[in-house]
Amino acid sequence: MLELLRKYRTPLLAGCLILAALLLYSARLRQRETTNAFERTALGLTAPVQGGVDIVADGVAGAWSAFLGIFGNSPEVLRLSAENRRLRSELAQLTELRLENERLSRLLAFREEIASQAVPARVIAEDASSWFRTVLIDRGRQDGVREGMPVVVAEGVVGRVIKSAASESRVLLATDASSAIAGLVQRTRARGICRGQGTLLSFDFAMHWEEIEEGDLIVTSGTGGVFPKGLTVGTVSRVSPGGFGLFKTVEVTPSVDFYRLEEVLVLLKEHR
Repeated sequence: MLELLRKYRTPLLAGCLILAALLLYSARLRQRETTNAFERTALGLTAPVQGGVDIVADGVAGAWSAFLGIFGNSPEVLRLSAENRRLRSELAQLTELRLENERLSRLLAFREEIASQAVPARVIAEDASSWFRTVLIDRGRQDGVREGMPVVVAEGVVGRVIKSAASESRVLLATDASSAIAGLVQRTRARGICRGQGTLLSFDFAMHWEEIEEGDLIVTSGTGGVFPKGLTVGTVSRVSPGGFGLFKTVEVTPSVDFYRLEEVLVLLKEHR
């Protein structure tokens, strides 16, 4: 028997491949409303085999359904299923608490590093429009938050408060087109203004002779009266000479992932 299989293995393999192709072809034909003569012939040739395959598949499905009918609804199975769902839910909650604790630990460590007093806040809403890039936080005037105060995270600058109510405030993100942050290149001390460009920032008014390279870190310069000096803004991702103009064209990738903001710090300052 094995000798025959070895001798005729090529024709047998070809026959199996042809049969498989015909079975697949006929299975698709059964879903069509009309067929031509060739298609009817293919259906006729594969009908016995196709019928056998259907019988086997129906038998397996029926046996599985019978198994579920006998054992699937037993009190023990139902109890274990409910216990499994409960444990999965508890695991998800514990994972979320662990991640939140890690974020808050980083924020607390950053709060201890900076000299300014700070109020922690949670992001409770985001602006759904494409015209403005703002978020709503759960701290307001009763917590000492006022318009113009800077908002940061451990990774860097988030933005500034533009509206403050009793228990919540709206924050204009650094990537908004109306945002402007005085900054400098940490390596060379070249100065400029970081402006929002939707998802990126531009470093404007950098003179064409200034040495600025991709990978340079941009930090706040401390001028402008909003952000203290030395906070991370982003990293230079592209530099263009700017032709015959006075200024270079510098693109900056923000250090903060604005799509994943959850907890922030509002840096308090004396309200005038």
